Amino acid sequence: MRHRLIDPVKLTALKAEPEPARMRLLHPDEVRVSSIVTATAKAFRFGPRVAPGRAPYEFYPTPPEATRALLSVESFDGAIWEPACGEGHIAKVLETAGHAVVSTDLVDYGFGEGGRDFLAEKAPLARHIVTNPPYGRGLADAFAKYALSLAATTGGKVAMLLNITSLCHPRRHPFYVAHPPTVIYALDECICWPNGDPAQATPTIANQRYCWVVWTPSLPPSGTRFVWISTR
Repeated sequence: MRHRLIDPVKLTALKAEPEPARMRLLHPDEVRVSSIVTATAKAFRFGPRVAPGRAPYEFYPTPPEATRALLSVESFDGAIWEPACGEGHIAKVLETAGHAVVSTDLVDYGFGEGGRDFLAEKAPLARHIVTNPPYGRGLADAFAKYALSLAATTGGKVAMLLNITSLCHPRRHPFYVAHPPTVIYALDECICWPNGDPAQATPTIANQRYCWVVWTPSLPPSGTRFVWISTR
């Protein structure tokens, strides 16, 4: 499904705008079933930030070394869809490695196809899905669940870059028990700066730690492997 494009010039201005005070990020304990978004655009219906202090449209680019680390341990046979492509930080590394990549995003960052809402798409655009999903208002959870449903029809993999602390929470526990990842790759060093700018980061962002969570829905559950990998 297509949505109105966010003009790149306006997006640049948004990055410098004062942060609105009327919204805040929901704590997981506050999230109810009715609070989980079913379309990415709904999370931004009140403005470009899901909470004060967050980057507009949840733009936290993935360092290229994080994607290279994933490719050093995981293979993908067939095309890959990057549904939150931003400026192409993940997609460009995948393409350099020889993969065919379909890049889309809700926002037009001048890379890939803007105006595409992943959660509103009706069919998969590639066999595999690899992305760093947006956070806040249940977006990352919604992305993971929807990606798994799409990959179940293609026989492909889902790989998502997630905050490692997001794996441990009572509200997410049933999801991970019902859909155990095939493997979790803990990264030794990875910081996703807001708008790609360390100067805009809060201490909380600088201290976050990340992992690649990989599902293979076509395979029967056989336990989740936990592997340490390096971005260096």
